[in-house]
This record gives sequence, structure tokens and C-alpha cells, in this order.
Amino acid sequence: MAVRQRPFHLVVFGASGFTGQFVTEEVAREKLQRVLERAAQKLGRPTLPSEVGIIICDITTPGSLDEMARQATIVLNCVGPYRFYGEPVVKACIENGTSCIDISGEPQFLELMYWKYHQKAAEKGVYIIGSSGFDSIPADMGVIYTSNKINGTLTAVESFLTINSGPEGLCIHDGTWKSAVYGFGNQNQLKKLRNQSNLKPVPIVGAKLKRRWPVSYCRELSSYSIPFLGADVSVVKRTQRYLHENLDQSPVQYAAYVTVGGITSVIKLMFAGLFFLLFVKFGIGRQLLIRFPWLFSFGYFSKQGPTQKQIDAASFTMTFFGQGYSHTCPIENNKPNIRVCTQVKGPEAGYIATPIAMVQAAMTLLNDVSNLPSVGGVFTPGAAFAKTKLIDRLNKRGLEFSVISSSEV
Repeated sequence: MAVRQRPFHLVVFGASGFTGQFVTEEVAREKLQRVLERAAQKLGRPTLPSEVGIIICDITTPGSLDEMARQATIVLNCVGPYRFYGEPVVKACIENGTSCIDISGEPQFLELMYWKYHQKAAEKGVYIIGSSGFDSIPADMGVIYTSNKINGTLTAVESFLTINSGPEGLCIHDGTWKSAVYGFGNQNQLKKLRNQSNLKPVPIVGAKLKRRWPVSYCRELSSYSIPFLGADVSVVKRTQRYLHENLDQSPVQYAAYVTVGGITSVIKLMFAGLFFLLFVKFGIGRQLLIRFPWLFSFGYFSKQGPTQKQIDAASFTMTFFGQGYSHTCPIENNKPNIRVCTQVKGPEAGYIATPIAMVQAAMTLLNDVSNLPSVGGVFTPGAAFAKTKLIDRLNKRGLEFSVISSSEV
């Protein structure tokens, strides 16, 4: 990526939005750390520029988006739902030779941007990297981390997400809820897009990963779990395809789950899920879901979002159970003989971990150019950052990657 002389390295688009304000704080924190490192000996105290540049632009005014993109090396796009507001930003960035990172958890948008703009981005030498927040850097980089830590060939991974809350419980801003409503309400469009792509299946290496029941019990975590319905599976599969087709790596099968605690939580979630799936199929149902997020989500989503106390008390753990084959064990017609367990742990997912992941992805894009894909394009985080020091950066900022256990069986 050619870093041209522009007024700003990073521009946060949507800084006044709910998530954008947290991303802006993280950018300021990163800037402060760099200044401290450089100026500590001379000044002996932290300094941060007292003025922040402001660019006024509107998603409905292409000229203003062009003006923003021309002033940035990288745009951090925080304006969703991306199915409505994401493409004009991607288009403006590519046309003006600017890289772009977003935090979309919407598979249809992410996959559509690849098919429409990958070649154009490659020609311009810019990097368009989606899903660079909690969806889906912990999952995508977690699978890569697990693959790097196994003493052999990793062939399959199951991840289990556990969300921890404080005494005041959990709450998520309704912007995420809207993305989910429109995503599930338009699943046929995603199926059509995938059918039209006509991609050759990625080969299954080793024993096939068995799908769990919609409600299953994870003995290792002593918790019931359900399938995780976010973008993680879509993103990880796209990464594994890229690594297989472009870097000749053995592809990893992947399934994602979220723990839900005991049987009472399972029953509550089943009722909420049934209401959601029933209402999301119809236009009037989607309008009701969007108008009353708190009611239909049993209080988990609201137009106000979480309080600072709720944010400060929350955290997440993503546990990866991997299986594979040692270097001395032939893969053909044999059972996996290696088990590995890794974890990614971090602070509150939506408004602390997401800004950290997004900003560190941007800093990696700026500073680790030699280890990025050799040409630009539209990438998943794992495809873009597999060979970079992104995991090291995340570890330093509180998103901790670690090996829990590894053994041959």
C-alpha cells in the first residue's frame, strides 16, 4: 500500500455515532501512546494535540465522501447498517485510492463488496477489510492463532463464545439489532449471491467436523450452547478459502457457538428466537422488531445502548477446541490424533474490544505493509493480516490470545 502524503492517516467516519465515539477514543489513545514513546525523554510528560480535524460529510452526498477519502490514508467506517450505508463509502475510498476498514457483521454486505469491488481495489492498490471488530477478528485471527500453535496440521475448530456481565446485566445498542433484523429478513438474497458466485468447494481435510444439535451441552465449559448466528462462520470460511487458494495452506473446518448457561436460559432464548424468526419474515414484523427492540429481545437491545457501568463490568471469552494430525500421522483414513485448546479473552465486546480491534487493524495496515497481501483488494481480516503482527498488537491492548492445552491422543 503506497502511503501518500495526506492530511490524516486515519479518518473515523461516523465518529458521532454510538460505536463511532468509542472508536474515536481508541484512536486518540493510540495517538497518545505513540507520542509518549517518542517524546517521553524530551518532555517527561504526555502530550496530545488539542485540536482534532473534523470533516463534514453525508452518506447521501457522494462528493462529500470523495472529499473525506481524498484526505485519508485509511477510513475507519463505523456507519451501519452497512447494507444501507456501507457501499458508498467503499466506492468513494476505492475511487480516491484510500484503504477502508469497517466493523460490519453482515455477511451479505461483506460478500457482495468482495464480488463487486475486489478487482477494482486490487487495481488501485488499496485494501478494503471488513468485519474488523468483535465480528470477526477474535474468531478469524483465533483460528489462525490455533493453527500456528498446533504441532502438526489443524483440520477443524469449534469456537464457543461466552459473554460475561456485571450485576447490571447486558445491553447492546439497537444498531446491531437492526443489522440482525435486516440480515435475517433478507437471507434469500445471501443464498442467491452465493449461488451466483459458483465457487468450487474448499476441500475437507481429515475427519469431517460434525454439526451439533441446535441446543447442545459443552462438557468442557459446563454450559449449554447454541449456534452463533453472527458473521464469524462466513468470515472464517472466506479466510480459509483465501489461505488455501493463495498460500497453499491446509483449510480448516469451522463451527461457531455461544454458551447460554443453564436450562432456564435455553428456554428463554428459545422463546425469544421463535418470536424473532416469526416476525422477521414479514415487513410489518420487521418494523415492530425495529421499533421495539427492548421488548422483543427481552431487554438485551435498546435504543439507548449500555450504560458505562454495564460496559465496564462486561467481558468475553472465546474458547477454541481444535483437532488435527501430527506430522507423523497420515491424514488419510485416520482419526485426528492431536487436540488443542486456545482462548481469546477481552473486555466488553461491542464498545471496548471492537474499537481496539478496529484501530489495531488500521495501525497494522499502516505499519506492517511488507506482510500484507502483495496487491490490494477486498479481504477478510485473516486474509489481510495472517502474516502480520496484529495478534501481538491486540495482546498488548488487552485482547489476549493464549494456549490452554495441547496434547496427542
